[in-house]
Amino acid sequence: MLSKMLTGALLLLSAAPAILAAKPSPGCGKAPKLITSAASTAPGLTIQVNNKNRQYFVKLPANYDNTHPYRLIFAMHPVGGSGQQIATGSGISAYYGLPNLINDTIGAIYVAPTGLSGALGVGWWNNGGEDVTFVKSLIQTIENDVCIDQNLRFSTGFSHGAAMSFILACALGKDLRAVAVLSGSPQISGACPGGTEPVAWYSQHGTRDQVLPIAGGRQMRDRFLKNNGCAAKEAKEPARGQAHIKTVYECQKEYPTTFVAFDGDHTPSPKDPGAAKTFSDTYTWEFFSQFT
Repeated sequence: MLSKMLTGALLLLSAAPAILAAKPSPGCGKAPKLITSAASTAPGLTIQVNNKNRQYFVKLPANYDNTHPYRLIFAMHPVGGSGQQIATGSGISAYYGLPNLINDTIGAIYVAPTGLSGALGVGWWNNGGEDVTFVKSLIQTIENDVCIDQNLRFSTGFSHGAAMSFILACALGKDLRAVAVLSGSPQISGACPGGTEPVAWYSQHGTRDQVLPIAGGRQMRDRFLKNNGCAAKEAKEPARGQAHIKTVYECQKEYPTTFVAFDGDHTPSPKDPGAAKTFSDTYTWEFFSQFT
C-alpha cells in the first residue's frame, strides 16, 4: 500500500512543471518612481512607442513589497474596449476576475494596456507588429520600476484580447510562461510571428460562437499542441445543453496544455446550464497557479 502511495506521489511530481528560482527584475529593491497606486485609475499611464502615445493601467498589490518578485499578468481587452475597461471592470470582470482569486504568497501585478483604433474600433490590430513592440516596451518599463519575477509573465484576454495573447505567445514565446486565450481567433492580429516556441497554453471556446467560430480556437490550440510536444488526443466538445468539456493533454512537462469547449456563444464568462458562476476565472487561475 505504501509503495503504491509513493509511486502515485512520484507520478504527480513528475507531471508538474519544475519550480524555477525567482528571477528578480531590475526594479526589485527600488522605490517605484513611475508605477504607484494611482496607475490603476484614469487616466492611467502613457508610453511612447513608434511615435504614438500608448495608454496602460497597472494594478499593484495592496501591500506592495519592492523586495518581493511578483507575477506579471497582462489582461488584454476585447475590440471596442480599453485598458480602463479591464482595470475598472466596466462590463467585464476587472482583470478577468483574477485579483479576486490570486491570494497566494507570490501574488501578482496586473497590466491592462489599450489597443489602437481600427475599422471595428479600438483593438489589437498589430499593424507591422506595433502591438507586440508596445507590450515588449511595457515589460521593460514596468520591470525596471517594480519587482517582477521574470520567469512568471502571463497574458490573458477575451476575443480581440485573446487573439493578441495568441500573438504574444507566438512572438514572445521565450518571455512568457503561459497564456489563457478566451474565445480568440488566429486571423485578427496579423500572422503568427515566429510561432514555433513552446508556451504553456490554456484556451476555451464556445461551440456556438457566432462572432469568432470555434474553428479558429481549434487552429490556435493545435499550433501549440505541436509546439508543446503534446500527444495526440481527441478534444471532445459538448452537445447543446451539456456542460463544458475540459481536455488536458500530455505534453512536455514544462508546457502543460488545456482546452475547454463549452456550449455557448461569444462570451468571456461562460456558465454551464443551471450554474450561477462562470468557470473561466477559476480555470485561468488554476492553470497559472501551477507555475511558481
